[in-house]
Amino acid sequence: MFLVNKMLYMNNPYEKEEHLEKDILAIDDRLFGKDRVYLNIKKLIGDKDKKQNIPDGYLLDFTNGNSPKLYVVEVELAAHDPLNHIAVQLLEFSLSFDSSKQKIKGIIKSALKEKPDVLNKCNEIVSKYSYDSLDHLLERMIYREKDAFNALVIIDELDDFLERVLHDKFKFVIEVIAIERLINEKQEIAYNFEPFLQEYKISNTPGGKILSVDINTDTIDTIVVAAQEDGFQEVFIGENRWYAIRIHSSMIDKIKYIAVYRVAPISAITHIGEVLNIEQWNDSNKYVVNLKGPAQEISHKPLVPNSIVKAPQGPRYATYQKLIKASNLDEVF
Repeated sequence: MFLVNKMLYMNNPYEKEEHLEKDILAIDDRLFGKDRVYLNIKKLIGDKDKKQNIPDGYLLDFTNGNSPKLYVVEVELAAHDPLNHIAVQLLEFSLSFDSSKQKIKGIIKSALKEKPDVLNKCNEIVSKYSYDSLDHLLERMIYREKDAFNALVIIDELDDFLERVLHDKFKFVIEVIAIERLINEKQEIAYNFEPFLQEYKISNTPGGKILSVDINTDTIDTIVVAAQEDGFQEVFIGENRWYAIRIHSSMIDKIKYIAVYRVAPISAITHIGEVLNIEQWNDSNKYVVNLKGPAQEISHKPLVPNSIVKAPQGPRYATYQKLIKASNLDEVF
């Protein structure tokens, strides 16, 4: 349950997938961010002589306009034996994708033409990043040399075991979003979710407005973790590692460095180390980051008082070169 403005909200479970799909469309701007487009398309893909199936939708990711990404979306309810169903569906989607790229391009292009506002956004990307046409943009997305197939699972309830299996048993990227529907005594609906690949900044304006910032997965190579002094000394320095970290599936292969933000009274990023590997932590859905050797102290990147960038509470993503050159936390993030 949640207490919001003295109003108590209780869990209001979904009974049908179509209800969850309807709510995804209602909150898609908050769920996916301004630089992503969600298309609720149900069209058959795959080779007619082999296995065919129907994804629940597609997410077009333009956070890096020079390297756009496509996610094939599966919407599922936790009550419907999600492990077996989702695992089979994602494997079949990946196989169908490889044999249906031109068909998928046509499906997406037709859907965009039915949504003038979304089509305009895509045409703005075409112009801004000097693509020859909308076809060229879609081809860049669908015919990527690496990571062409990416999956996004949207579910109403996610347990640690399911998340771990999806992340560890498939070689392609799988991101997962859990959306919890809530209701209060006035029958008002609210939603609890973590937006797709977004980080937050709290503005220093009156009222502290929350701003969401899309993560550009193609430029990230560093994870920043927050540490108490005893954990920093005993684990990060003493054991050359940091553990029990939640990391997005899209990021695991990209992270080459780990930096530590030491909480108050130091309140600064002080050390960084090169990553040896990232492994599952104790049969959980979290990870341990092992360093190649001792972390190196760098010029400190202090927290700026009353800034829009607040002290990291959990893992944050960054770019190594930007972090090294930064003089404070604002310039890192």
